[in-house]
Amino acid sequence: MDTEKKYVYFFGNGQADGTGVMKDLLGGKGAGLAEMTNTGVPVPPGFTITTEVCNLFYDLGKRVPDGLDEQMHEYMKQVEEAVGDGFLFGSAEKPLLVSVRSGSKFSMPGMMDT
Repeated sequence: MDTEKKYVYFFGNGQADGTGVMKDLLGGKGAGLAEMTNTGVPVPPGFTITTEVCNLFYDLGKRVPDGLDEQMHEYMKQVEEAVGDGFLFGSAEKPLLVSVRSGSKFSMPGMMDT
């Protein structure tokens, strides 16, 4: 497995790894968040896990691809830094609260529990 493959795309603080035309890879929500960030709309920092990861998960017998955990930890640190003020994911004192949303390249309202 290629551990250098990019599975996670950051957005926030006026910078995004992705663009609005990347719906196939980032899903509709992820591409939209990247595009809003790139056009200067204030978007809370976050990251998108690619749609490719879902396909790989099933191709690998319901196992996450190598490198995904490391990339998620790296990008969570970027989110913590972007939020600032000492908020940390998993902290009891100053917990960084996050929202997790599912998405795909096609709009399917009500099809996924989020």
